[in-house]
Amino acid sequence: MTAPFAANRMQAAEPAAGAEPVVLDLTGMTCAACATRIEKVLARVPGVDSATVNLALETAEVEAQGVDASALVAAVERAGYGARVRAEEARARRLALEEAQAARRAEERRTLIVFGVSALLTAPFVAAMVPMAWGGHAHWLTPWWQLALATPVQVIAGWRFYVGAFKALRGGSANMDVLVALGTTAAYLFSVVMVLMRGQGSMGHLYFEGSATILTLILAGKLMEARAKRAASAAISKLMALRPDTATRLVEGGTETVPIEDLRRGDLILVRPGERVAADGLVTEGSSELDEALITGESLPVAKHAGDKVTAGTINGSGALTVRVAAVGEDTTIARIARLVEQAQIAKAPVQKLVDKVSAVFVPVIVLIALLTFAAWALAGHDLEHAFVAAVSVLVIACPCALGLATPAALVAGTGAAARAGILIKDIEALERAHAVDVVVFDKTGTLTEGHPAVTDVVALGGDAEEMLRLAASVQASSEHPLAKAVVAAARRHGLALSPARGFRSHTGRGVGAEVDGRPVAIGNLALMQELGVDTRLFAQDLARLEGEAKTAVMVARGGEVLGLLAMADPIRPESAGAVAALKARGIETRMLTGDAAAVAAAVGGRLGLDQVEGPVRPDRKSAVVEALRAQGRVVAMVGDGVNDAPALAAADVGIAIGTGADVALETAGITLMRPDPRLVPASLEIARATWRKIRQNLFWAFAYNVVGVPLAALGFLTPALAGAAMALSSVSVVTNALTLTRWRPPADGAGGGAAGPA
Repeated sequence: MTAPFAANRMQAAEPAAGAEPVVLDLTGMTCAACATRIEKVLARVPGVDSATVNLALETAEVEAQGVDASALVAAVERAGYGARVRAEEARARRLALEEAQAARRAEERRTLIVFGVSALLTAPFVAAMVPMAWGGHAHWLTPWWQLALATPVQVIAGWRFYVGAFKALRGGSANMDVLVALGTTAAYLFSVVMVLMRGQGSMGHLYFEGSATILTLILAGKLMEARAKRAASAAISKLMALRPDTATRLVEGGTETVPIEDLRRGDLILVRPGERVAADGLVTEGSSELDEALITGESLPVAKHAGDKVTAGTINGSGALTVRVAAVGEDTTIARIARLVEQAQIAKAPVQKLVDKVSAVFVPVIVLIALLTFAAWALAGHDLEHAFVAAVSVLVIACPCALGLATPAALVAGTGAAARAGILIKDIEALERAHAVDVVVFDKTGTLTEGHPAVTDVVALGGDAEEMLRLAASVQASSEHPLAKAVVAAARRHGLALSPARGFRSHTGRGVGAEVDGRPVAIGNLALMQELGVDTRLFAQDLARLEGEAKTAVMVARGGEVLGLLAMADPIRPESAGAVAALKARGIETRMLTGDAAAVAAAVGGRLGLDQVEGPVRPDRKSAVVEALRAQGRVVAMVGDGVNDAPALAAADVGIAIGTGADVALETAGITLMRPDPRLVPASLEIARATWRKIRQNLFWAFAYNVVGVPLAALGFLTPALAGAAMALSSVSVVTNALTLTRWRPPADGAGGGAAGPA
């Protein structure tokens, strides 16, 4: 892409001059209020421009100028949470990621043990609650037995909430831990006082089962939530695990095994059958096929020969390859992809700003509602116990976790699924806009077509097409012209043996000629044939037909006699028709803008069924067309190869760069397709829509849960135990709903959305 496009695209995303992004891995967060608290704490550090905390990934991205990372870590730790700076170097980051995952698994195991103990001690309460639900009695669970069972649960299971609440309050904020600690402690202490004052007479007035059940259910919800979040964020782990730790480097006299960190550009490495490629590079020797599924989403192995590019992390097939290293470490495609996926997942969607504002005041408001509930029931003439139960239920059922997880959980799952399919979503705002796209504008060359000429027709006198093609290719082998290369490539595809050409001469603007097998052979246009005195009337109709199809046709003559015609064109990609059909099936208008002649544009547009085509169009005119569509209220996606389409890509609501992940395209495009398959265009819009649907579903249910649950609790319709169950399930349901996106796969024909769960 051009430099102006890079500047234009990055203006909205880059921080102020001199700002350096720092990514922190966080621990200790329990809900959206925690995330909001950390953002505020980081924002107050001098020199910090902005801070974005992702609850689902437990990360913070800080834009700071001249701020030491240790100051950021210290600020987070003072607020009662853990933090450490994410490593920059790929291997160190992978090790840090593995350590963090191991720490999370260890924490899950501890939580599982505590949950097991709590569940065992809470089981008698649940057993006693069953007959009471049907009007029976459970006299066997005496008040003293209830006290003995509930106390370990309150201390062991409640400890983490007390610690979290203390840290939050010490930092000047309130989070979910505060609500849980207040609600369960109130229920527990009230019951303790009743037992000590009334003894056996306290039966029917105890809420030990409420506090114990609440803590046990919340722990169960935390376990399920942690596992769901881990599954949703698995994309980075899988990407980081793709590269091997070592490589086989070719040295004088043999080979040596070296860590990939020791590889340098220009090194020659040997990739044996079945091994992963250790670095980006060019094949210098050998032939094989590579499995690129985890990099580009391509399901079939891709053939590789001398001169072809290979990507680190891909799996070699049956042949050995010698590769000259072109990029190592953080410069490899896989490292850049991992960074882009991380950036997309850490980023905060604009819709999240509303959630942040709500979460910032949520806990204090709930505490106030609980106090008002207690006062209202007491003033209405009910006993203090009744008022107390209603207030505790309000505290327990209200939890901002679901709100905080609604958007980031869906973004993490959606961008991860897209990355596995070869779709890189970098610009989260572009993802929000993509769901509303109603017109897609395509570039032609390199996007809907292959981007280079190829022989499409061979019309030969007497049917000896292969001999004519062999003679033409023998002459053209001496030329560097793109059309000449197309002829030679066609001959090689057919396995034809070329003959040496002598006396090669170029007729500027008309064609070329040389002696092949002792006879003069000429290839060129009608003007050259007429100049050589060749009778072309036999092929006049074929020539007119091919030129009417917007193809470049040349004649082949030998010894003054015309042998036939060769037609060349930039071939349409086999997947293009399916891509256009899939977009039209969704009600999206399809257009094409090309710098080629009007006849070429019309021919391609007609074959693909595009709604509108225009050519020739200069790059600046492309951007004007896009801007005019937007001025009409259309939501425009521009699809191009990321080079001459730069102005239009920048002007569109959603810029989609199609190709194989060129450097600048990866850095600047809102959406980048990692393989040149136009069917990924409707697929990218589909995963954007699916992700947006999940965000809206999650936010709806998170808001609805609190809007409905809190009044029900305040009106006395929910017991503390039931409120605890509902609260625990709310967060799990949000993350689980988002997790269905991980099953999404692009359809093989581009005609619809892959499996993504209920929408």
